[in-house]
Amino acid sequence: MKKKCPNCNLVNYATAENCLRCGQKLHEVSSFETPEQRKKSLKATILKRAAVCLFAIVFTIFGFYLSLIGSAKPLEYDQKKTIEFSILILEDKGFSRDVFLLRYLTAYRGTDNWLNASTREENAYAATNFPFEIITVYPDFYTYPKDDIERAAILLHEAQHLKGADEKEAYEFVWKNRKQLGWTKENYGGSVVWRNVRNQTKEIAPHLFVCEMNEFADCTE
Repeated sequence: MKKKCPNCNLVNYATAENCLRCGQKLHEVSSFETPEQRKKSLKATILKRAAVCLFAIVFTIFGFYLSLIGSAKPLEYDQKKTIEFSILILEDKGFSRDVFLLRYLTAYRGTDNWLNASTREENAYAATNFPFEIITVYPDFYTYPKDDIERAAILLHEAQHLKGADEKEAYEFVWKNRKQLGWTKENYGGSVVWRNVRNQTKEIAPHLFVCEMNEFADCTE
């Protein structure tokens, strides 16, 4: 414990009554911080630096998100309405969690952002950037589906990616829940989207197609 002179700033021993340099009385001068106080000060410094690092990370991620949004065009009005109709179907069929993600947490774009442009798959109906919750909807989404139910099936697939699912999990989820959606073989078995999704599901999730007694060996029939 030491004392600092308020007059000349000389550091004196804690037992000193007068400053050794200028003679100023030291009995009313506060002692230096204790080890406990220094420990608290170190903790505060660490927390401050952690907060700065966290802010830098958040700022970088937000900037990355803005670059994805800004490098792609938004949807046109009629495209937005088409997506809204498909989401309404999902809501009516009981996919409430997926509807919440698609309706409130997703940013829709009509063209590829700079990241998708380098990784886009051919003949895709849509693409999702996780965890940024951005869905890019391609022209095929509006052209090839038979109706809004098939578009709802595509959005249901993308909703799984919004939750962090990979391709296998997304295809498997949609194929297992197609009857709940009303997307059945009887009504859609001849459509382009149905055939494409079935083929891709069999390729990515082959364990669903090992029941030889069923048509197309589909175990979900």
